[in-house]
Amino acid sequence: MKNTPTDPVPLLQDLIRCKSVTPAEGGALTCLETMLAGHGFTCHRLTFAEEGTPDVDNLFARIGTGAPHICFAGHTDVVPEGHTESWSHAPFAADIADGFIYGRGATDMKGSVAAFAGAAIDFLKSAGKFRGSISFLITGDEEGPAINGTLKVLQWMRDNGHVPDHCLVGEPSCVDKLGDTIKIGRRGSLSFAITVEGRQGHAAYPHKADNPVPKLSRFIDRISSAKLDDGNEHFDPSTLAVTTFDVGNPAGNVIPSRATAKFNIRFSPVHDFGSLRAWVDDHIESVKAELGGTWSYTTIEGADAFLTAPGPFVGLVQDAVESETGILPKLSTSGGTSDARFVKDFCPVLEFGPTNATIHQTDERISIDELRATQRIYTRILADYFSSQP
Repeated sequence: MKNTPTDPVPLLQDLIRCKSVTPAEGGALTCLETMLAGHGFTCHRLTFAEEGTPDVDNLFARIGTGAPHICFAGHTDVVPEGHTESWSHAPFAADIADGFIYGRGATDMKGSVAAFAGAAIDFLKSAGKFRGSISFLITGDEEGPAINGTLKVLQWMRDNGHVPDHCLVGEPSCVDKLGDTIKIGRRGSLSFAITVEGRQGHAAYPHKADNPVPKLSRFIDRISSAKLDDGNEHFDPSTLAVTTFDVGNPAGNVIPSRATAKFNIRFSPVHDFGSLRAWVDDHIESVKAELGGTWSYTTIEGADAFLTAPGPFVGLVQDAVESETGILPKLSTSGGTSDARFVKDFCPVLEFGPTNATIHQTDERISIDELRATQRIYTRILADYFSSQP
């Protein structure tokens, strides 16, 4: 007798109704833990803290003890709902209307969590005893500082013998239709705050002042028009975006003593933090040789660029998606950062989840058909993953 598929809709509704606005757990991890423990998973609740950051509750759950080991990584924390009155359905009510489940986190990413939980249960029902392991790494810190979440759980997993062979992150990766995109990497992110010191003075006597604005302006113009690279097979050309230019001076007749600009670089693996700092240093020295000035800068290292090269694991997921949707997914590295940036240091990782049209928006929602289809894809990935192992 064929097993009836697990319906992810009730679990997703339960998860949405947990008001887990980052870093609050809100009952979401407890809800998931209860379900997984009831189907044989060994669960570990891991709370991490660091001075100056909020305590974060995380969940690691595993069934099986051996290889091959596939891990599903995700998060149950969500961004704030914004103005509640702007929602057509209460953001934490998980209402169903016109075939959609409404609520904060419906696609980012409680929908994926519910779908993979359902998929794991369905796989276990059909496979019975199997050789290998399935695990869940679920954090409450992805939408926050990302300090006490995935990275620290991964370190705990390493120290306790739980490093997986492969990882699938359930971020909503698809753009227009379920199945159109798998993310096999992400661009890196490096932010700069650069300051030029001058000497304040009256605008009528510029020769008695040292104006930092022309110096910094010339630098910004040069880096904004410079080409970092041409991109490659998997990455678009790296980009630079200037985000602020500030002199802290409201007066129209005063030359400021200081000018500061901020910019962010999104880069491919042909660069790293060191090479980009060197690139900025070269441009500073060039402008400094022409115009002088006292220059300084600070940086914030957001994330390294990485790529999971196409191979058997990527191909397996592509085939599973195409089998269930009829669409051969594009392999992409677009977008911002995700917790995959931490996982890539421990095992090969890629991202696949539902469409991302309404993430972080008012009336965030996922169609019931898409949710169930996502679960079917995950179920096939599990079946193919374990059947493909020697």
